[in-house]
Amino acid sequence: MNAPPEPQSRWSRHDGGASLLLVLAAVFVFAGMAAVNLSRPTRPSDWLGFLVWFACMLVGSLVLNRFLPRRDPLLFPLAMFLSGWGLVAIERLAPAFADRQALWLAISLIAMLIAAAFPEALRWLRAYRYLLLALALVLLLATIALGRNPSGFPLAPRLWLGIGAIFFQPSELMKIILVAFLASYLGEGIASRRGDGSGSSAFQAMSPRLLGPMLTMWLLCMVILVWQRDLGTAMLFFVVFALLLYLASGDMRILVGGAVLVLVAGIAAYRLFDVVQLRVDIWLNPWPEAADRAYQIVQSLMAFGAGGIFGAGPGLGSPTYIPVAHSDFVFAAVAEEWGLLGVVAILSCFGVLAWRGLTIALTHGGRPFYKLLAVGLTMMLVLQAIMIMAGVIKLLPLTGVTLPFISYGGSSLLICYTMTGILLRLSSGAR
Repeated sequence: MNAPPEPQSRWSRHDGGASLLLVLAAVFVFAGMAAVNLSRPTRPSDWLGFLVWFACMLVGSLVLNRFLPRRDPLLFPLAMFLSGWGLVAIERLAPAFADRQALWLAISLIAMLIAAAFPEALRWLRAYRYLLLALALVLLLATIALGRNPSGFPLAPRLWLGIGAIFFQPSELMKIILVAFLASYLGEGIASRRGDGSGSSAFQAMSPRLLGPMLTMWLLCMVILVWQRDLGTAMLFFVVFALLLYLASGDMRILVGGAVLVLVAGIAAYRLFDVVQLRVDIWLNPWPEAADRAYQIVQSLMAFGAGGIFGAGPGLGSPTYIPVAHSDFVFAAVAEEWGLLGVVAILSCFGVLAWRGLTIALTHGGRPFYKLLAVGLTMMLVLQAIMIMAGVIKLLPLTGVTLPFISYGGSSLLICYTMTGILLRLSSGAR
């Protein structure tokens, strides 16, 4: 008797469709880079960023077609399109950082391909969760004693570890490790509930042996992040934690309780931390201090107003009036030079990213760890984007996180691409 056929991936081969999307992305990035370079005096490395991006696109496409032919067809083109747009924006706003970002893009692509091409990566995230989390915690603690800030501002949080001119932010690595840690524990709770056939919630199904270490480790991470004043990342971790806990238990009280805790924590942070008080004050009313403490957010709002529907054109606006526009406020720079159309395009890209990531999670309905891992990584990317975009347009107080794939930052780009690689691997194994 013949053995039953092995389940195939949910997605068939999409080489042609993915290639077309990559070609369109290449045309867009080339046109944007050309427009920026024509708007200023030339320099020797003007096209280095595009050449590195184009090489990454080709290598990534070839490797993924070889090892993951039945992957989700949109994730890699989305990542390349957004990071290419980010390179164009950085080349426009801070040319001295563009070549460094291109180098980080090459490193990030290698990390993505390793995560996507080797199925053992998922097993390691689950099997060595304690070891990986301990390593991440050690790195976080090391920033307290050895942390530096590349900007050089004396009052800025020292959240980076560096050797020479190379810096890495350990809290970025924590995003993957903590999501995998939570997904593993919550997945075991779901599995135990199914095993005993009870209709109880995940809280009741989980023994203290499972729930205790998970909560302890998560609280330890939160305490360290708050201690370091990395409050935006701490808030992001809390929201993702609450969402995963809700998905594992199905208990709406978790979301309500989480919202209450966010409000209480926000009030406490406002009273305890000067940086939070500043961000809330300029969020409520930035105009009285438009030339002082609120200068950055006011310039951001003016950039959105100046952009209009079609924008001033790449290289033709004045987004450099915004301090650190290539990092936290790159979304405002895009709004000024690409207009409302550019804003809608970026929002649409993150909307599609959320749709594809959650679709991947739904295809792993019978495998809780994979399902929760896909949801956690997707929400980590999308919610981070929402937090910084809402802060830049004054819908929320500023959080200090970067815009995934687009903002300048090597460690952020590396982790975003690694998350994309894990999602690609999960999509290839979806049923």
